[in-house]
Amino acid sequence: MNKINLNRRIMLRGLGGALLAAPFLSSLFERSSKAAAPAEPKRTILMYTAYGCITNNWFPAKLDGDLLDTDLLPTSLAPLAPFAKKLLMPRGIRTMNEWTANNKGAGTGRGQANDVHTQVTASALTCQPVTPNGNDPFSFNSATKFQALPLGPSLDHVIAQQLSVDGTPLLMNVAGLTKESPQSAISYSDSQKIYDPVNAAGAFSQLTGLLDLNSPINADSWALSKGKAITDLVKDDLSTLARRDMSRADKDKLAAWMALTNDVGQAISATCSRQLAMKLGATNTIASGEGDVVTRRVNASMDNADLYSAIAALTAACNVNPVIVLKYPNNFVFSGLGVNADSDNLNHRLDQASMVGTCVTNVIEILLKIDRYYAQKFANLVQMLDSIPEGDGRTVLDNSAAVWTMENSDGCAHNLNNHPFIQAGSAGGYFKTGKIIHLDAASGATPEQMLGRSTAQCGPGSDMLADGISQATGTDAKYGNAPVNKYFCNIMNAMGLKADAKGFPAKDGIAAEVTHFGYSDKTEDFSGGFGAVADAKIHSAGAFSELKA
Repeated sequence: MNKINLNRRIMLRGLGGALLAAPFLSSLFERSSKAAAPAEPKRTILMYTAYGCITNNWFPAKLDGDLLDTDLLPTSLAPLAPFAKKLLMPRGIRTMNEWTANNKGAGTGRGQANDVHTQVTASALTCQPVTPNGNDPFSFNSATKFQALPLGPSLDHVIAQQLSVDGTPLLMNVAGLTKESPQSAISYSDSQKIYDPVNAAGAFSQLTGLLDLNSPINADSWALSKGKAITDLVKDDLSTLARRDMSRADKDKLAAWMALTNDVGQAISATCSRQLAMKLGATNTIASGEGDVVTRRVNASMDNADLYSAIAALTAACNVNPVIVLKYPNNFVFSGLGVNADSDNLNHRLDQASMVGTCVTNVIEILLKIDRYYAQKFANLVQMLDSIPEGDGRTVLDNSAAVWTMENSDGCAHNLNNHPFIQAGSAGGYFKTGKIIHLDAASGATPEQMLGRSTAQCGPGSDMLADGISQATGTDAKYGNAPVNKYFCNIMNAMGLKADAKGFPAKDGIAAEVTHFGYSDKTEDFSGGFGAVADAKIHSAGAFSELKA
């Protein structure tokens, strides 16, 4: 069988372009083409969760320095402790377009006065204001509260436009949703254009050619639905491939890739055959984040959230798409964790959709349980990426920047300063790892102040009134204001994006470094909407040099 036919059969029948997407197996590529193998690819993988966290427990007590497993073990991030040497925690970042109760015109607040969710999620990865603008933070005007959209593309699309084959990212909503609303969407292909996600079946079909939901079921899809392993579907092709001359590292990579592919195929067939149920699968020990966080690893009986992470890992490993987004759903009821209330209400510390009221009993512990669940899911993703070797002692994780971030810092205050970010992987050596780096040291904040005030209400010894209007549970607004735009510039530069003459990312750019991204890097410039603040701009150009290796 010649190389072209082998590639095509493997791609169409279950191995997602393992050879077609060179350099999946770099030594085989080099020997078959008699040319030096290209540099290992880099990937950006974003995990995004809704509503924020209990910052007092999410952040380590340490504010700067070496990141050790002992720093993480007392926190909600304990599942990540085994990977401490491969983690980077940038501290003191502010994201853009914060909602506050006094946003009633240009210069009166820290962002627009649309909706506590709409403007924040829309600006999270775009750093753009939304339109139409609202001037009443408590208005229920449908156009400004429910329909406002950002004025530019999101980070995932900006990267994908330069690096992905079709110019788009792989976006998956972990609940299986294939439509997003302006109150929840984070991915925008252009100004005011929501980019909708695919579910696991759709993503798996793109990766393997199986489970085409728009066509009659084929023999391979039928065999998969009956429990047959994907590697059995391509046994002859794999036997031919195994006889090829390749390095030990590439043999190990192929074996790891095949094992994960089989796990994914089995999970998809067991879950839905042709359609995934809308659930996270937060029901078992691995899902709940309980048990031995140091030694636990994802296993073959993965839940739905881990299934999406596995598809992300496979997509990254075979270089099908270098930009992947895993978006966890908003307004979710984590019944598998013993939680029977809407996650949005709980982040307000309440049992109903309001911003002031009586605290739900034990609400802080409930939210900590959800935080630990998310941390375990990110740890499982990191473990999958780190389990696939990629030559010279590196793994797919080492050549990636896998970043977990969220909508807010504290979910009650809805503040955006002191924003939670945790990154795994150095993107091929661009980033430092094994470090916590304080990017807003000039503020003078102490480590204790930078833990935030999430337990100031509804916690032990506090009063029983939850107040989301005063922002009293958030970190003081004078701390943690290093602009997220600079971190996004780091990510784009790590991926090798080009920029135009002004430093903004551009597909046909002439500059090698991105120095500008978004509408402004000062959240107050968003107040009043586009053009309302005369000097709105990028005030501090460039990436964070402190994060570079």
